[in-house]
Amino acid sequence: MRLSVIGLGKLGSPLAAVMAYKGFKVVGADLNPACVEAINAGRAPVIEPRLQELIDAAKDRLCATTDIKAAVKASDASFVIVPTPTGPDGTFVMDYVLKAAQPIGQALAEKPGYHLIVLTSTVMPGDTEAHFVPALERFSGKRCGADFGVCYNPEFIALGSVVHNMLNPDFILVGESDEKAGALLETIYRQSCDSVPVFAHMNFVSAELAKISVNSYVTMRISFANQLARICDHLPGSDVDVITRAIGLDTRIGRKYLKGAVSFGGPCFPRDNMAFSKMAANLGTDAPLAKATDSLNKSYLDHLVARTIAAVPKGGRVALLGLSYKADTGVVEESPSLVLAQGLLAAGAKVSAYDPLAMPQAKEILDGRVEWAETMAACVSQADAVILAVPWDAFRELTPDQLKNGGRGVTVLDCWRQLSPALFEPVATYLNPGRTPKS
Repeated sequence: MRLSVIGLGKLGSPLAAVMAYKGFKVVGADLNPACVEAINAGRAPVIEPRLQELIDAAKDRLCATTDIKAAVKASDASFVIVPTPTGPDGTFVMDYVLKAAQPIGQALAEKPGYHLIVLTSTVMPGDTEAHFVPALERFSGKRCGADFGVCYNPEFIALGSVVHNMLNPDFILVGESDEKAGALLETIYRQSCDSVPVFAHMNFVSAELAKISVNSYVTMRISFANQLARICDHLPGSDVDVITRAIGLDTRIGRKYLKGAVSFGGPCFPRDNMAFSKMAANLGTDAPLAKATDSLNKSYLDHLVARTIAAVPKGGRVALLGLSYKADTGVVEESPSLVLAQGLLAAGAKVSAYDPLAMPQAKEILDGRVEWAETMAACVSQADAVILAVPWDAFRELTPDQLKNGGRGVTVLDCWRQLSPALFEPVATYLNPGRTPKS
C-alpha cells in the first residue's frame, strides 16, 4: 500500500519515516521547501530521537514533494497532519486543514478507485464532519463513505519520544466515516506498530471529544500531584513521592503522571485543556475541573518561584537547568522553565540558564534578561540556588564541587529527583518539591 503524509513538521516527519521504515512506500508533502529538500536528501527536517535512524533505514521508500495533489494521486491513503493553532477564543483553528483539503479533493476528482484520508491533526468536536468532509466532497465532486473514506485519528505522543510512541501506542483512536475506512486504517497500523495495538472505533465527534478528554484528564492528574507537593512543602516530615507511590498502588488510580515536580507545558497539554473548557462553554455547560487544572498549573510555578527566592540572598543568582518544555526536545512552547525564569527575574533575582537543545529558541524570548551559559558547569558555578527544571539525563552528572563554594550555602531544588541526596545533603541545602525534612 502506498501512503502520503501531508505536513512534514514535528509529527509529520516522524510519521512518514515510521511508515516507510515499516515497509510502506511513502511520499511526504509540505509547502515548506526546506522540509521537502531535507527528506529527499535523507536528512531529518526536525530534531527527534531515532528519526534520522529511521530515515536512513527507509530512504528507498521515502520521498517528498511540495505538490500535495501529486502526493495524494501517488498514494492509496493520505495522512493529514498540519497545524491547528489555538485561536483567540481558545479553540482550534481549521485554516491549514481546510487549505490542505482543496488539493486533496482535486486529486480525488482525478483519481480512480477508493482513497482513505486520515485527519491526524487535533480538531474541535464536530469539525471533521461539519468542515473537513464537506470540503473534500466539494473539491472532489465525490461522496464520503462511497467514493472515499475519512478517519479522524489523532496521535497520543510527546515530543522527544515521538518515534517510540508511534511504534508502541497505548491504543489507537479511530473516528470513522464508515466501517470500510476504519478497517483499512486498522490494517495500516497493524503493519506499522511494533506492539499489538488496541483499537477504539467510533464516530467522528466521539473521537474528537475523546482526544481532548485524554489530555484534559492527564493534566488534571499532574496538577493534583503538584497540589499535593505544595501541601507537603508546608508539612514537615511529609514526602510527596512516598505518598504518590502508595496511592498509585490503588488500581482505581495508578501511577502514571502522578509525580509532584514541575507544571505541565508544551504544544498540547495546556491548549487541549483550555479547548476542553471552551468547548463546554460553547455548548452551554461548564468544565470546572479543566478550569481548576489550568489555575493550579499556573499557580504552582508561582509557588516554585517563591520557594526559590526564599532560599537566596536579595539580588542573588539562580541557575536554571533546562529550558525546553520537556527533555529530549528543543521546543519551548508553553515551557514552565521560561515562566520560572520570568518569575525569578520579576522577583529581583539574577538568572543563568542552560539547556542541551533549547538555547536558541529560549533566547528569542528571554534574550537580554538572562545570562546564557555554554555548559551546565558554567551555569551553576556562581549561583546561590540551582533549579533542575527539566529531566535531561546530562543533568544527572552534576556534582557538589561544580557549585559555588563547593555547594556550601547553595540551595539545590531537584524537581525530578535526578541527583543523589547523600551526595548533596552534606554540603548544600538539597530540596525536592513536596519533600520537607522535619525541623
